[in-house]
Amino acid sequence: MSLTDAEKTDARRFCGYPAYGAGSAGFQNWRFYQAYGLMEFRLNNLAPAEEAVLRRYLTTLLSLEFAVPRSGENLDTDQAAVWTHNRSETEDRAALFDDWRRRLCGFLGMPPGPALASGGSIALVV
Repeated sequence: MSLTDAEKTDARRFCGYPAYGAGSAGFQNWRFYQAYGLMEFRLNNLAPAEEAVLRRYLTTLLSLEFAVPRSGENLDTDQAAVWTHNRSETEDRAALFDDWRRRLCGFLGMPPGPALASGGSIALVV
């Protein structure tokens, strides 16, 4: 069973790569970036057992992704009764999420994309 478009999209974005786009026209395309071509090849040619592992990663990453913004619900409370809020909860959750994103990149044999690179910025060479 091959991956759905939604699963491929999630894999790309979790690995830190920008949107793929709707077609093969234009310069902002995987054909112009070696990593994109490699990623598309890998996503389209995974063995069934590898697809199962990828789907487990995607399930874990989706739950971690949703946990980061939910941690903002506690930002207004520093201490209540004996409960004390972890001031770095959002950062801790984001770091855990990014760690699992890098693990997915490692499983796919891909370098982390521009959005997952340290600093989160894209370097353009002119």
